[in-house]
Amino acid sequence: AGADAGATVWREFLADPRLVQVVSRALEGNRDLRVTVLNVERARALHRIQRADRFPSVGVAGSLTRSGGGDRESKSEYAVSLGVTAFEIDLFGRVRNLSEAALQSYFAQAENRRSAELALVAEVANAWLALAADRELLKIARATLANREEALKLALKRHELGAVSALDLAQARTAVEGARADAARYEGLAAADVNALALLAGSPVEEALLPRGWEGAVSRDNAVPANLASEALLSRPDIRAAEHGLRAANANIGAARAAFFPSISLTGATGTAAGELSGLFKDGSFAWSVMPQVTIPIFQAGRLSANLEVAQADRDIALARYEQAIQAGFREVADALAISGTSAAQRKAQEALVDAAIDAERLSRARYEAGRDGYLGLLDAQRTLYGAQQGLVAARLAEQANRVALHKALGGGWKEAAK
Repeated sequence: AGADAGATVWREFLADPRLVQVVSRALEGNRDLRVTVLNVERARALHRIQRADRFPSVGVAGSLTRSGGGDRESKSEYAVSLGVTAFEIDLFGRVRNLSEAALQSYFAQAENRRSAELALVAEVANAWLALAADRELLKIARATLANREEALKLALKRHELGAVSALDLAQARTAVEGARADAARYEGLAAADVNALALLAGSPVEEALLPRGWEGAVSRDNAVPANLASEALLSRPDIRAAEHGLRAANANIGAARAAFFPSISLTGATGTAAGELSGLFKDGSFAWSVMPQVTIPIFQAGRLSANLEVAQADRDIALARYEQAIQAGFREVADALAISGTSAAQRKAQEALVDAAIDAERLSRARYEAGRDGYLGLLDAQRTLYGAQQGLVAARLAEQANRVALHKALGGGWKEAAK
């Protein structure tokens, strides 16, 4: 249930309904995610098969009622055959442990699916942010180009009157062409961003669902809550998957231990062997004959010990992967939080810089048009404003991209962890 809930947290995280639509389309149509989903379905089918092995093959139908605690009662349908019905008894947890391993493998696959979903959501959000930023930079470049073209026209008139030098005129033309080149570059980048979104979504995204420029934050969360417990990392799908892998390894160990005890092939018997096993737990191999014949391999010491060692090695590998997932989670969250601590301050400082640069450019233009200053003063003010505006877009992009990174690093956000 946790994986299912976590898979939809992004709907609460994203603020723009258009982006939500694009993400939904990507989750439905992305080719790579589809492979992950198929793996989940395969794991689920394998678990069903494993669970079915607990019951005999259909021969003569019958039923067995097992009473549980309180009013609970479980009824297991089974079959017996006086011919060749075969059933590997659920003895000392052998088949049950194998089924548990299959179940944990399914859970791990489900978390891998969540991991793929979170990665895809973040990738779409980042592509959306990149498009918004590049289109905003394109707007700024075009506005700067228009301003510089106006300044060039004025410089040409003044040059004809001898009030502006040839050097100033050449610099004005250089500034115009530089802004024109920037506009063309950002136009190309924005087109590439649109293609990237189409690739992620699995189909072209109509213009109505795309940002026209920088239109605000993509997330609803304003700040990371104080005193956020490290348990928030436990919702990361890679850590959850590693935990399931560790549990599956332990279950495999249980199955390997159960293999030291009889694995009974039952043909034509109606009772269980549980009451007759007390004398069978000894070293070596032992065969016990009844009517009909029942063969019980007790020990094949070398092979069974090797199987146990393999299961223990699998446990150690799963534990190492679990530790690695935890370390990676802490590192990624620490990196994102380190940036989060300064990104808002940087963005606010850049906003103040843009405001100051706008005032400086306005005053410089007025002085230039009044003939009180030369063109170099205006050009310097324009360049300062242009750089400040570009820096503000970069600061906003970094802040929002970091919020997306933190959302992903925490396995889907921090709202649930804070509750």
